[in-house]
Amino acid sequence: MHPQSFWPHTLLFPEFIQRVCREYVWDYVSQSSISGIFAAGCFLIKRITCLDISSGGGLGVSSSTDGSMKIWQASNGELRRVLEGHVFDVNCCRFFPSGLVVLSGGMDAQLKIWSAEDASCVVTFKGHKGGILDTAIVDRGRNVVSGSRDGTARLWDCGRSSCLGVIADCGSSINGVAVGAADNSINLGSPEQMPSEREVGTESKMLLLAREDKKLQCLGLQSRQPVFLFVGSDAFNCCTFLSGFLLLAGTQDGNIYQLDVRSPRAPVQVIHRSGAPVLSLLSFRDGFIASQGDGSCFIVQQDLDYVIELTGADCDPVFKVATWEKQIYTCCRDGLVRRYQLSDL
Repeated sequence: MHPQSFWPHTLLFPEFIQRVCREYVWDYVSQSSISGIFAAGCFLIKRITCLDISSGGGLGVSSSTDGSMKIWQASNGELRRVLEGHVFDVNCCRFFPSGLVVLSGGMDAQLKIWSAEDASCVVTFKGHKGGILDTAIVDRGRNVVSGSRDGTARLWDCGRSSCLGVIADCGSSINGVAVGAADNSINLGSPEQMPSEREVGTESKMLLLAREDKKLQCLGLQSRQPVFLFVGSDAFNCCTFLSGFLLLAGTQDGNIYQLDVRSPRAPVQVIHRSGAPVLSLLSFRDGFIASQGDGSCFIVQQDLDYVIELTGADCDPVFKVATWEKQIYTCCRDGLVRRYQLSDL
C-alpha cells in the first residue's frame, strides 16, 4: 500500500522559515481524492535534541546540544524565553501538565525544573552518575521519573527536591522511559516496604524502560516489582504506552515492537520500514507516530490500513515528535523544528 506523502515548499524569512504547501492528498483506503492543506513552519537554532508542546498548544520548548533550551510560540516559532543552566547537551525536555513549567535532563547528570514564564530554574535534582537520557511525569507532576546512562531509573519528589528511590538498576544505559496506567487485569505486585507519603499517583502505574542491552523492562512504579522483561533484536531507544495493556518500543536496527503486557513473550506485531534507528514513538489518535535516523517520520493508523509520511527532513535524523490536536511538531539534526498541519485523517 502506497503511503500518503506531503512535500512542502520553502520560503525564507529573517529568523523564521515559513513553509506552506497546498495539494491534493490521495486516500488509498477509500480511493477518493480529498483536498488537504499541509503547513509547516521551522526556525533555525543549533542541533535540536528534543521538543514538547504545552497542554494548551500555545508554547513549545526545545533542547539543544549547546546546553540551552528555548521556549517559543507554537503558532509561529517566535522566541519567548531562553533557559540556560545545564552544562553540555540537554537530552530531553517536556512540559508539566500545567503548561507553565518545564522538566529537563542533561549530559551533566542533572534534572532541572524551570518556569516557562520567567526562565528561572526553580529546582535541580542531583544523584545520577551519568547523563540523563529521558524523563516521565507521574500524574499531575508531584513526582517525576528519570532514566540515565548510569543504568538507573529514579523517582523524584518535586516539592522537596529529593530522590524517593532507585526504581531500577539495570547495569545498562536506559535510553527511554514511559509511565502508563495499568489495566485492571495486570498484576503489578505489592511493594516490599510502605511507599513514602511523598509518592503521589504511582499506584496502578507501570514504568517502561528501553535499555541499551537489547532489553525492554516493565515494572510496577509503586511496587518496584517486575512485570516482564522482553529481549529484542538490538538496543531499545524509545518506548510508549498505547493503552493500559498495549505498548510500543523501537530499536536501533529499525524494529518497532508492539507488545501486550498481558502476554509479552511474543510481540503482537513487529513493524520494520527501514534499518535506521527508531528514535521516537508517540501515541496518536488510533495509531502512532514514529521517527527514524534516516529522516523518515510517519503516522501509522489503526491496523496499518494506511501510513502518512511527513517529509522535509531529508536524511537527517528526526529525534522527537510532539503533537497538539491536528498539529505535529518534529525536531531534527538539521537544527529545524517543523510544524505540520494535518487535515482530517
